[in-house]
Formats: sequence, structure tokens, C-alpha cells
Amino acid sequence: MQRRAAVALAALAVVVFLLYLLRDVLVPFVAGAALAYLLDPVADRLERLGIGRLTATLIILAVFVLGLLLMLIIAVPLAARQIGALAASMPATVSRIQAIIADHAGHLLEQVGGSGTLQDLQSSVGRLVGAAGTWIVNVLGSLWTGSQAIVGILSLLVVTPVVAFYLLVDWDRMIAVVDSWVPPRNRQTVRTLAHEIDQAITAFIRGQSLVCLILGTFYAVGLWLIGLNFGVLIGMIAGFLTFIPYVGSLTGFLLSIGVAIVQFWPDWTWILATLGVFLAGQFLEGNVIQPKLVGDAVRLHPVWLMFALLAFGSLFGFLGLLLAVPIAAALGVIARFAVRHYLESALYRADAPPLAPPPVAEIEQRRA
Repeated sequence: MQRRAAVALAALAVVVFLLYLLRDVLVPFVAGAALAYLLDPVADRLERLGIGRLTATLIILAVFVLGLLLMLIIAVPLAARQIGALAASMPATVSRIQAIIADHAGHLLEQVGGSGTLQDLQSSVGRLVGAAGTWIVNVLGSLWTGSQAIVGILSLLVVTPVVAFYLLVDWDRMIAVVDSWVPPRNRQTVRTLAHEIDQAITAFIRGQSLVCLILGTFYAVGLWLIGLNFGVLIGMIAGFLTFIPYVGSLTGFLLSIGVAIVQFWPDWTWILATLGVFLAGQFLEGNVIQPKLVGDAVRLHPVWLMFALLAFGSLFGFLGLLLAVPIAAALGVIARFAVRHYLESALYRADAPPLAPPPVAEIEQRRA
């Protein structure tokens, strides 16, 4: 048993090391596998309608590639211009917020903290914003250079559909082959675990994607109706980042409040309206959207998910972001399986006989 565990840990270490070394090369292949996994239920449904597997795969990938090209041609340039304009306006926004603080709270801050408090606060805000901007630029730059280091960004757009095509055509056959490799005595247990992992992954991705889409649309429309500058872009950013728990709403809230203070000050009406949009969005997410679309079946704790995304993203770059959710879901299912069997075992049950104490000779040997 100990030898098997050592071999398994050694194999896991080798896999992790290879993933780290080949993290740039593997990106289009893992993305293609993820795409095939997500589109397999659609192919199965078309097969049930009488369409051959090859034809169904061609139809699905053609529609997907066409939609991706339209998004790259239409949406990406517009978003890039808006992001550039928002980034260019941030220094002026920070300066304006500092001026507002100095005008309306400077005297109070001086009385409470002394003569240097206001200057310290302004410099701290400036350093914080500068550090945040530098961090965002570095993260985006690392993702960009990581995906381009060896194969370039074009390989992600060219290789991914090809890999997805071949995997999607042979998906059911590959699953059957992998299933045949499992020892017959453990096959049902492995199938049960695989089914639970599959349910957790698909439920989370499908549900959380709908949550991101709905919240992004709600924030974008709400901020646009208020008349906030860059409101649609901020809403889209908040919706996209909602995939990481709490990050999307917090980022969108800070951006929108900062822009609203600069744009509407001293009119508190529209600033409070901006705050109301995010409070309403959080209420809908926590009480209506999240329970209905994601529910309790996923059972991925937000803290565990945030750790997985940040840890895998830091170690493996964009590849880590692709692998974070499936690995987190798989580890969660395996951990619940282990706990469930522990609670059913004689080691936990109260009616089980107590463990026999070690022999006296063994105790003396340990002391020696």
C-alpha cells in the first residue's frame, strides 16, 4: 500500500513538473480538450436526432468558429478602445478624487491626525492606485507573453479548433477505452466519482457563465441608464470577473464609484444611484440568480475556487486558469468521497472496537 502511494505521488509530481515546463505549448491543446468536453452534449443531442457524429462535429465547430470570428472582428476592437480610454482617464480620475478629499475632508483630517495626515493620505492613495495599475498591467502582460512565448497567439486560434474537432469526433470512444483500463473491481466506484466530477464541472461552468452574462448585462444597462462614463465597459468587466467570486462585483463597484464621483460631484443623487445598481446586482446574485442557476449541486466553496484560480494561474499562467476549475471540482468530489467512507468506517463508528494498544516491547523500542 505504501509503495503504491509512493508511486502515485511520484507520478503526480512528474505530471505537475511537465505541466510547468510545457505550460505554453499545452495551452491550445488543453483549450481544445475543454472545448470538446463542453460541446460533447450538443454533439450527442444531434446524434439522437439522426445526424452522424462527424457531421454533427463539423456543424458545431463551424458555428462556434464563426461566432468567435465575429466577436474578434466586432467586439474586441470596440472593447480595446474603451479599455484604453478608461486606462488613460484613470490618473485624472485619481487626481480629481484626491482634490475632492482635500476640499471637503482636509480640515477634519488635519485636526484628527495632524498637519501631515492629508498629504500622507493623498500619497498613499496615489501609491495604491499606481501599484494596482502596475499589477494589472503585469498580470495581463504575463498572460499575453506566456501564451505567445513559443507558439504565439495564432496557434491558440488555429490549433484549438483542430484539436477540438478530433477529440469531439472520438470522445465517446476515448471514454470507453479509458473506462476499460480501470480494474473491474473498482470500475463502478470510478464511474460514480467521474459522474459526480462531470456534474460538478458542467453545472458550475454552465451556471456561472449564465450568472456572468446576466450580471454583466444588468450592470452595463443600469450604469448606461444612469449616464455613467464607461458604464457599459465597467458593467462588462464586472460581469466577466464575476467568474471569480467577489472579485467582479468589487472591481466594478470601485471603478464605477470612482468614475461617478468625478463625473457627478457634488450631485449625490447619481452617485447613490450608481451604488444602488451594484447593491441591487448583489441582492439578485445572492438571492435569485446564483441559487437558481448554480445551486448547491456544484458544492465549490468560493474561497476554495478563488485559491485554485489564483494558485494555478500564478504557477501555470493561462493554462492554470483553464485547469483550475476542473481540478478544484475533482479534488472536492474526491475529498467528499473520502470523508463519506471515513464516516462509514469502523475507525469512526462508536460501536467499533477500540484500537488495540501497541505491545509493550514496541513502546519500549520507540522510547529507546
